[in-house]
Amino acid sequence: MTEILLIRHGETAWNAIKRLQGHLDIPLNAEGTRQAKALAAALQNEKLDAIISSDLQRAVQTAGEIARLQGIGIRIDAGLRERCYGGFEGQLYIEIPHLFPEAHAAWKSHDPDAEFPPGENTGETTRRFHQRVMEHIYYYARQFMHQKIALVAHGGVLECAYRDAKQLPLNAPREVTIFNASINRFHFDGKQLQLIQWGDIAHLDADDTLDEIDQLK
Repeated sequence: MTEILLIRHGETAWNAIKRLQGHLDIPLNAEGTRQAKALAAALQNEKLDAIISSDLQRAVQTAGEIARLQGIGIRIDAGLRERCYGGFEGQLYIEIPHLFPEAHAAWKSHDPDAEFPPGENTGETTRRFHQRVMEHIYYYARQFMHQKIALVAHGGVLECAYRDAKQLPLNAPREVTIFNASINRFHFDGKQLQLIQWGDIAHLDADDTLDEIDQLK
């Protein structure tokens, strides 16, 4: 069995004002750094065999705080990046329905093959994103069999793992809250992810935590 701690990065300035990040590389803000330090302190008595992080700096900075107290290095993997939202990226959530009404309607319909409008980056459908993320999660689950690892990533990545463990269809509405700097525990039995604990933010002030997509999706 592999123990997997799937962790969302700390808060960014864009999280705080509800501006969609996706692949855009936004650093932690002061609150996010505080959250990452609190997260690292909460985990310092759990021996981690590896820490793997998305290559976006908000995840790398969060992973760095954990690694510092663990006394180990970080492995960087772009396969754990957040979903790319194409032209939605960089926009405030409240602006998206007005800027891209048709694409926004398709997104909210939970169509797993809905495309995003072009932007700085090429968007990913739900299906392509889910496939990319789960290939990488299962790769590390098998590589570190019988060990405990932390994967530091993003809200969308956490949602993919939740859906996989619960065997939910890709077009099902999201049913959980995804907090910054939350700890989400899974086991891998050699075949399938099993959800053990979701949304642990006991190390944070719950009043100051933000959900990934503010329940818009």
